[in-house]
Amino acid sequence: MTESPRQLEQFHLSTGFIAALDQSGGSTPKALKMYGVDETEYSGDDEMFEKVHEMRTRIMTNANFTSDRILGAILFENTMDRQVEGKPTARYLWEEKRILPILKVDKGLADEASGVQIMKPMPDLDALLDKALANGVFGTKMRSVIKTDNARGIRELVSQQFQVGKQIMAKGLVPIIEPEVDIHSPQKAEAEAILLDELLLNLAALAENERVIFKLTLPETPNHYRPCIEHANTLKVVALSGGYSREEANRRLAENDGMIASFSRALTEGLTARQSDGEFSRTLDRSIESIVAASRT
Repeated sequence: MTESPRQLEQFHLSTGFIAALDQSGGSTPKALKMYGVDETEYSGDDEMFEKVHEMRTRIMTNANFTSDRILGAILFENTMDRQVEGKPTARYLWEEKRILPILKVDKGLADEASGVQIMKPMPDLDALLDKALANGVFGTKMRSVIKTDNARGIRELVSQQFQVGKQIMAKGLVPIIEPEVDIHSPQKAEAEAILLDELLLNLAALAENERVIFKLTLPETPNHYRPCIEHANTLKVVALSGGYSREEANRRLAENDGMIASFSRALTEGLTARQSDGEFSRTLDRSIESIVAASRT
């Protein structure tokens, strides 16, 4: 991809955060409801995805959604396949906004076992990565979830993330590895301690030219993930809001030096379909600015 060196340089230099606009089929109805679009206003998946694309387009085309504050945007495959102002979404983001497009590649979560939910199999991943490259995508994101402090489960989950990450890096894309720790877990701090050890073990096994991004739940102990941030094979560590309110997510993020945000629900909090363009723009601006401020600690 001809622009990847420029994109990589921008990723290093930017002080913005990553906007998560990648709600997939399962989470889309909830995202639309928060936006003020009830399930009675659409019928079937096609209409649902059209509605959520309208929401995302309204965000992406807004004058406040700019590269000086937004480093990248994570897209669902259905969003990448659509257009914004006459251009494929990923190309619109980079060519018109200079915002790095990132693609969610996982196919959802397997049933819980050993206290974790690993990713479902991805037999068509190579084809999806080729499509991402053809669309000018910079990197990918894949999510799995940790529910308890089961060491074996966490080990298997992290191993799967890095195994798929190597497949992604081999294609020339940058993987965002996302082992989310459930914020409601009664063993959240204990699970985070085990997770850090596993992340560092897997980082140590990477080749010098293999670089990853981590997307991690805001930890119970401030600066818990500093060893990952400082590791030579880590490009960045970004934080997911994980169900925290924007206020709480920003508060926790500000306690973690070197982490930047990659918020979804916290980003769109307060935005509704029935707001005037002016009100929508002002709300989005306040949301973005508060997340940027917390990311710059």
